[in-house]
Amino acid sequence: ALGPDKFIGSDLEQTLKAKGIRTVIAVGTQAQTSVLHTAGAAALRGFSVVVPVDAMSSDDTFPELYTAWHLSTASRIADRVTLTKTDMVSF
Repeated sequence: ALGPDKFIGSDLEQTLKAKGIRTVIAVGTQAQTSVLHTAGAAALRGFSVVVPVDAMSSDDTFPELYTAWHLSTASRIADRVTLTKTDMVSF
C-alpha cells in the first residue's frame, strides 16, 4: 500500500516523466501527510508543484497551515512550489 509520499513504492515519477509532465498539482484530504509529502517529494524530484490551498483539508486548521508554511519555506522545496487557489489554476 502506498504511504503519504505517493512516489515511494510506485512508478509515479517514471510515468509522469515519460508523458512529459513537468508540473504536479497536489490536493487531498490529508494536508499533513499526502499533500505535504507528495508535493515535497515532487519538488525534490525536479517537478514544479502547484498547491491550491483551498483543495487540501485536514482534521483541523493547524495541519493545513503547517503544510502551506512548510512547502513555501523549506530548503530545496520552496523554490519549486506555488501556493494558489483552485479558481486560479488553468491549463
